Amino acid sequence: MVNPISYTPGQDPMQPRPFRVVRAIRETADVVTLELEAQSGPPLAFQPGQFTMLYVFGVGEVPISISGDPHKPARLVQTIRRVGLVTEALCKLGRGDVVGVRGPFGSHWPLEQARGGDVVIVAGGIGLPPLRPAIYHILHQRQDYGRVYLLYGARTPADLLFPEELKRWQHTLAHAPGASPVRVTVDRAEGGWDGAVGVVTSLIPVLPIDPLRTTALMVGPEVMMRFTISELRKRGIPEENLYLSMERNMKCAVGFCGHCQYGPHFICKDGPVLAFPRVRDWITRKEV
Repeated sequence: MVNPISYTPGQDPMQPRPFRVVRAIRETADVVTLELEAQSGPPLAFQPGQFTMLYVFGVGEVPISISGDPHKPARLVQTIRRVGLVTEALCKLGRGDVVGVRGPFGSHWPLEQARGGDVVIVAGGIGLPPLRPAIYHILHQRQDYGRVYLLYGARTPADLLFPEELKRWQHTLAHAPGASPVRVTVDRAEGGWDGAVGVVTSLIPVLPIDPLRTTALMVGPEVMMRFTISELRKRGIPEENLYLSMERNMKCAVGFCGHCQYGPHFICKDGPVLAFPRVRDWITRKEV
């Protein structure tokens, strides 16, 4: 069972802490990774799958999933796509700038539950950053997991995130010599791309998995996750072993405002990571 809201004991969850930007990395034309360090107090320890609320002074606040290594909490890593005023301001920050950070909040990936079995990780576009901490954790404890596969889809080759890490993971995630754990596809082949072309779900039917011992983690647009769930169920993975992270517009992050209500759930405190059976009746409904 994944955990609910968790933030530093004794800390006001509504009070941002100041963090200074120590590095800003432009990943793609509209995606930036910020590496942050606390100006005072302890580092922000977190579980893979949790999120923070990032506050740009004078502009506003947005929820962003943590994309760094949970075993290296001294540096908080957040990968941000420019989609609005606040994220645009975040993407313009540089070394020395200060942001407010609340959190960490929310549930996390069931990595303890998955120990001893196989893991399938499915990411669409900006869905890879929230899954990166889970990959880091698995790499730190590689002997505790069986076969691990990362299926990643993006619009074009230019939109692929963390390309150098994808190359390294091809070797470090491998369960045997010659294994191909990282499988990447794009919607449109450009710039000499010679890899797979098509939606990420097209990679699932040929995946060599043992469904009854497999846990699946997925993040992406809701339509992508619906089709991913359908394909994984066809492969025989039990519903209770399918986990997804819902990307909703959280405001308070502690279940007070109701802005992120999703059926009977508040994504900020019941999620963002949820087992599929908990949202089965809602994810197929439009306009929820």
